[in-house]
Amino acid sequence: MSIARFWRETPRRYNLGGSKCSTCSTVYFPPRSVCPHCTSHRQSIEKMMPFQLSGEGEVFSYSVVHEAAEGFEMQVPYVVALVKTVEGPMLTGQVVDVAPEEVRIGLRVHATFRKLREEGKAGVIHYGYKFAPVEEPGEAPAARGPSVPVPKAEAAAKDRATA
Repeated sequence: MSIARFWRETPRRYNLGGSKCSTCSTVYFPPRSVCPHCTSHRQSIEKMMPFQLSGEGEVFSYSVVHEAAEGFEMQVPYVVALVKTVEGPMLTGQVVDVAPEEVRIGLRVHATFRKLREEGKAGVIHYGYKFAPVEEPGEAPAARGPSVPVPKAEAAAKDRATA
């Protein structure tokens, strides 16, 4: 992906910014300019409003990756899931901070800000969302780390320290 395209996608990649149709209230991610759900697409012209997704959802389906794409060899095995958000849109993302065998359909997750990749040793570091499990009430705290999204500045400092 080009650097220019990556920066254009920053609002949705970093903030889960989508859109909501003010006619039928359907939420979309990534944002759309016209609602395909409305019977006449013309009804939604200029009625699509910016909408912030919460990042909360549950695993709808998932796959454990054992043969990684180039650049992800050190992460195998890892889980890629379809996450049904509480607002409605289905997002694809990696599930982190949990062993692959612990991931299940219906697992409650939240989006968290993480390092995705780096372009060369001195290149641009790309960040984006991944999904981490949400602890159920009464569950013992997991040893896998915090269950809240990491603030951007803290995540960036952590990633630079480990890079």
